[in-house]
Amino acid sequence: MSLFAQKITVFDIKTGKPIEAVAIFNLNKNKSGVTNEDGIVDISKFSEEIIYFSHVSYAQFSSKKSEIIQNEGQVYLSKQSEQLDEVVVSVFKSDAKTNRIAKQIEVITAREIEKLAAQTSADVLANVPGIRIQKSQFGGGSPVLRGMESNRVLLVVDGVRMNNAIYRKGHLQNAITIAPNMLDRTEIVFGPSSVTYGSDALGGVIHYYTRTPKLSEKREVKSSFFSRFSTVNNEITNQASVELSFPKWSSFTSVSHSDFGDLKMGKNRSHGFSDWGKVNYYSENIENIFSENVSVNTDLNLQRNTGYNQTDVLQKFYVPLSKKTDLKINIQYSTSSNIPRFDKLTELKDDTDVSSLKFSEWYYGPQKRLLISPQLTVTPQKKWLDKGTFTFAYQNIQESRIQRKFGDLERSYREENVDVYSLNGDFSVPVAFHRNLNYGFEIAYNDVKSNSFGKELEILDNKVVGFTRDFPVQSRYPDGGSSYLSSALYVDYRQDISKKSTLNSGIRLTNTHLQAKWIDDTFITLPSSDISLNNTALTATLSYVYKPVKGWQINTVLSSGFRSPNIDDVGKVREKNGNVTVPNIDLKPEHAYSAEVGFQKYFNNRKFRLGANVYYTLLANYIYRDNFELNGSASVTYDNEVGSAVANVNRGNAYITGFTVNYLGKLHKNWSTLGSVTYTKGETYDTNEPMSSIPPLFGNFEVNYINEKVEAGINFRFNAKKDIKDFNINEGIDNHVQTPIVNVNATNEEDKYFGSPSWSTVGLFGRYILSDNFKLLGRLDNIFDEHYKEFASGVSAPGRNMSLSLIVNF
Repeated sequence: MSLFAQKITVFDIKTGKPIEAVAIFNLNKNKSGVTNEDGIVDISKFSEEIIYFSHVSYAQFSSKKSEIIQNEGQVYLSKQSEQLDEVVVSVFKSDAKTNRIAKQIEVITAREIEKLAAQTSADVLANVPGIRIQKSQFGGGSPVLRGMESNRVLLVVDGVRMNNAIYRKGHLQNAITIAPNMLDRTEIVFGPSSVTYGSDALGGVIHYYTRTPKLSEKREVKSSFFSRFSTVNNEITNQASVELSFPKWSSFTSVSHSDFGDLKMGKNRSHGFSDWGKVNYYSENIENIFSENVSVNTDLNLQRNTGYNQTDVLQKFYVPLSKKTDLKINIQYSTSSNIPRFDKLTELKDDTDVSSLKFSEWYYGPQKRLLISPQLTVTPQKKWLDKGTFTFAYQNIQESRIQRKFGDLERSYREENVDVYSLNGDFSVPVAFHRNLNYGFEIAYNDVKSNSFGKELEILDNKVVGFTRDFPVQSRYPDGGSSYLSSALYVDYRQDISKKSTLNSGIRLTNTHLQAKWIDDTFITLPSSDISLNNTALTATLSYVYKPVKGWQINTVLSSGFRSPNIDDVGKVREKNGNVTVPNIDLKPEHAYSAEVGFQKYFNNRKFRLGANVYYTLLANYIYRDNFELNGSASVTYDNEVGSAVANVNRGNAYITGFTVNYLGKLHKNWSTLGSVTYTKGETYDTNEPMSSIPPLFGNFEVNYINEKVEAGINFRFNAKKDIKDFNINEGIDNHVQTPIVNVNATNEEDKYFGSPSWSTVGLFGRYILSDNFKLLGRLDNIFDEHYKEFASGVSAPGRNMSLSLIVNF
């Protein structure tokens, strides 16, 4: 063996960049070494034995010396590991291993995303322990974490917060604006996380990480093609990607297009409600087609007006400017066709007449999201700064709502445009051995423009050929423009007190400033047409990890969070189920105080984990949608109909408590399993009402087999019943009107509706690797074709679905 062969290089498996300060050692630790700034270390002192590689930002790796030499002296470190406590996460803005973190965390890798064959990135989350997904229409997906959703849950992509000033209370569809196969991984942290992320992170944080191109000395060009067909809605998804890898720079380009047809619901109604969810009539008023009357649906299990299409583009450049400075340029764009609002298009004027559809048109216009984000990472390795990351981002979000009622030629348009400018600085300092100090700042500015107008249709031969006149329409948000500025400073400290315990602590100071102006007072007159709200919050977290004996980890967390009212909270005007939401310019922030205890027990050399987390969250000054008077009146005229005035108001205290029990890991050689059960309960202390968005007991179980060529598995998912008395009727967020009707003539809502029936599904999965270049995947979900609706959803879940995917790598 030559002397040259004794020097090896350690690389990051994702970026291809050499890793400095990797400790290498043998089993007895009497031989050791450390990689230099070029990732190189001499292993000539080691005999033919196993060499271990350890770095705080990577999972521990081991290999025989001869195998390393055979691999041209190259070693690649990853953040993932079969030893589950060695998995490295970045959701707290600095790399840390899960055995030093007390909070409940889940990680979905690219391999797992591929296996799920999820049609949207929201569907990816539906399989995560502790997360439920609500859908008002098929082109949507609102994640629920610990009984909180929408603007109480923070969405982040590549270090940039997706939540903006018009993220609403209720249900959102923004989680679908990233193609699943563009994701490298998704990390979820549960519970208040305002110290790291600021406002909105009450229920938790969902952080999407898109793929990053890899450097290579070999000057490689790699391309891939992905194609999938699904029977339940005739989905066709195609995605093409190209990765250019060179020594000094790299690029990743990916384009995805999905075409979703109308969704079929399950036919087997084990819940006993033979007509629940069936679509008897529908509107054919699509594009420029005009139909004065409702149309009969010949297939009652086909949910007409659920189809849409979506295109996603990702362009990422990675350029190491020097050994200690990296530049990433991240460009993302997502757009869609019109997305029909299925629950509104099936809304009835009269519950006793299934043909009395209210709306002939109700759809979201193309949902557009643009992100341009350069990110600069420096590693000066100074006493005051070991590593720093500056992330600048510009986002443009466009959304619109178009609606028209049957028997009316007046079509209303409401258009929203949001520009978001943000700058984050995140820095880390190793204060001493096993002591880490992180600090940083965040500035984000939202500029919101809201426009509205109406047009009366001109009809010729059942087609819309033009417009006869314009008419005024109430805008959704302040028509004079509005802005939302958030600025913050934070400090986070992590210390290994001993080999058995780690202390985490942090504090954050956040200030928000909101301004809004109303001009048109044709429909609604406010006490003041100009508002300015300023709020400041101090949040903190303290957590402790204790490992009493080998294989055990006990976690405790105390944390606080807050949510400052945004433009949607303060200034929105909209109608739902006869209630008209009006602005409340006196709204104040809500705060969350949470306590959590968890344990993890590891088996099979830390390749199998059993865990549980129990939490209690107190919501103080919580924001609630309630009856409201505007200028002394409890009613408001909206789109030519009189409705009851409601608004977001502050109340007293409420609580949410619950637990998740889960297991994950290898059973034996080729066999692995995972499973979880989640329970949530929430009530208000001041009125003893159920809190909105509290899902029923739910869970999933899965067993998988894998070898070099084949992977197969079976899964079981279930939801328990949620009784109507456990729904929050007043806010309307729980959508109790979407549950089965048991007494159509009842005047009391709790006597009229059943609640959410229990359900369960079984599915199969298979993956076959034909060669290094070809891979086939197949899924059969909801095998028994069960009909059900996810809690609070307006659209029935997919029935039996077979999906087939082909992956080709060049």
